[in-house]
Amino acid sequence: MKTVAVQRELRLGARTFPPGSFAVMAIINRTPDSFFDKGAGYATDRAHEAVDAAIEAGADLVDIGGVKAGYGQPVSETDEIARTVDFISSVRARHPEVVISIDTWRSGVARLACEAGADLINDTWGGHDPGVAEVAARYGAGLVCSHAGGVNPRTDPHRLAYDDVVADVIRTVTGLAERATSVGVRPDGIVIDPTHDFGKNTAHSLALTRRLDELAATGWPVLVAVSNKDFIGETLDRPPGERQEGTIAALALSAARGARVFRVHDVGAARRTLAVVSAAAS
Repeated sequence: MKTVAVQRELRLGARTFPPGSFAVMAIINRTPDSFFDKGAGYATDRAHEAVDAAIEAGADLVDIGGVKAGYGQPVSETDEIARTVDFISSVRARHPEVVISIDTWRSGVARLACEAGADLINDTWGGHDPGVAEVAARYGAGLVCSHAGGVNPRTDPHRLAYDDVVADVIRTVTGLAERATSVGVRPDGIVIDPTHDFGKNTAHSLALTRRLDELAATGWPVLVAVSNKDFIGETLDRPPGERQEGTIAALALSAARGARVFRVHDVGAARRTLAVVSAAAS
């Protein structure tokens, strides 16, 4: 019989998310070249409008990033700071209760973001900069521990192979979580993320979705970032703007299999999808 760890309460900023609850994280891209919105939130006023709309639609967290995840123009640490830190400060003043996440793999950016009011560091590149965990510990911030297959940030290597991708993900993210607690990160602030598509092909990402209950069984809260991802696009043979139905399906499957935090572009659709999953499970 498989042993299932007791689910942990998740505490981020002023919010507490008990086991069995769902948290929606809105994607706020302060980039001119994001794959989905093509820079719609790059200008400060438009980014604030996006934050306001996301919270109105039911977002619990806003995830603010200044660097496109995939290929594109290089972005220096200085430029990433300019795109995110002052904006985080203004969001904190405008929305005191919302949980603010900084999407970065750089400890220098994470430090300034936490000083500006960030509650969570979303390190999507699997601890590439080990100093990120120390920053989370120093400021009492939460930390997302992710699996990127050991690849460097903003790279998308071909033909990555795993004997068992789910086992590799579990081993990596639980190891990062244990390392984070060893340097002082709060256990109730740690989230694990299988990181669909990062260092993975479509078959890997589908397997992770199918077997997400195995990650949930670790006891760490699981975050999924499946919104409009390439594995959905390749499955449906649709471009980013035509992946909503696939995104909703992946969100529902992930929620039913134990995911607790959902990073999305369309907060309202996610909130409604999760309400149905919650009602069906009760």
